[in-house]
Amino acid sequence: MPRVIHFEIHAENPERAVDFYSKIFGWKIYKWEGPVEYWLIETGPKDQPGINGGILRRTGKIDGMSVTAFVCTIDVPSVDDFTDKILSNGGQVVVPKNAIPGVGWFAYCKDTEGNIFGLMQEDANAK
Repeated sequence: MPRVIHFEIHAENPERAVDFYSKIFGWKIYKWEGPVEYWLIETGPKDQPGINGGILRRTGKIDGMSVTAFVCTIDVPSVDDFTDKILSNGGQVVVPKNAIPGVGWFAYCKDTEGNIFGLMQEDANAK
């Protein structure tokens, strides 16, 4: 059964968000050394319940079209199969499948209520 494995915080100013969340919750946040601008969030010890997340720079202005929320990402065996299921059940694909090099395949979708969520297919060979 696919599970929520990650959350993202979209921020106009990621550095400001890093400062805020690390001061408020004590989360360990550090910039990813990958090919895109991204900060990784550790919310607690790996042996305790919970998930980790990330912060990324928001694309677009806050005008009702950009993401202004926490986005949960769900681990799936195939982004292609799950985007097909989403489309056939009334959902939408809002950011098509794309590679996160060395990590896997990713897409953003909307449910029937307009909520955005991510799909992640692990694949170390993704380019």
